[in-house]
Amino acid sequence: MRLRAVIPLVLLAAAQSALAAGFSVTPVRIYMKPQDRAVAVTISNEADAPVVLQADLYTWSQKADGTDDLVLTEDLILSPPIVKLGPKARQVVRLARLIPPDPARQGTYRLIMREIPEALAPKDRIQVGIALALSMPVFITPPAARREMSCSAAGAEAATLHVACENRGSAYAQVREILVKQANAVLGRFEGGAYILPGARKAMPVKLEGGLPQGPLQLVVTYDDGRSEAFEASR
Repeated sequence: MRLRAVIPLVLLAAAQSALAAGFSVTPVRIYMKPQDRAVAVTISNEADAPVVLQADLYTWSQKADGTDDLVLTEDLILSPPIVKLGPKARQVVRLARLIPPDPARQGTYRLIMREIPEALAPKDRIQVGIALALSMPVFITPPAARREMSCSAAGAEAATLHVACENRGSAYAQVREILVKQANAVLGRFEGGAYILPGARKAMPVKLEGGLPQGPLQLVVTYDDGRSEAFEASR
């Protein structure tokens, strides 16, 4: 039976970081090759008090509109799944693959480490704690997997151009920057860390200085690996 993840917003507040208020996880993004059976993950307690953490793993997909969809999975396992760390302590755990990877398409997962405050609470009293969590992407990438992006202007309102990017490839893309240009002039810039998984499409707003100009525009999209692509924007 597959269970869909319902994760409170407070747990994902630090999803774009490797550091929560009391603990950190290294690496921030976990890359595996198809031949890798396991990789090392380091968990550190940055606080002056002990902490208990639990690991959950999810398949990570996106709907056609780019909305994330997380489903609990047994494709991967973190050993041990529950970690107790003393103050300023550190532990190396193993993230292991349990099933053969897809030879043609990148496997995309999320490792979510969440704090369990009640595990350290005194048994003779009721204590309500705020559970912090970190969400790390996990990628299992076959050699032939590649992103294949197509970006265009999806619409405009006031001084904002909506740029839609679609990934028709077999590996993720992470858009770090979009420049809207006309000739050599930069009219607007989007900066972020938007993931677009294979088969998904995501729209990103770009605010333009001076409003929407007449004439053709060019979109220069830069990814997390530093590479860029240029697309003509038709409106």
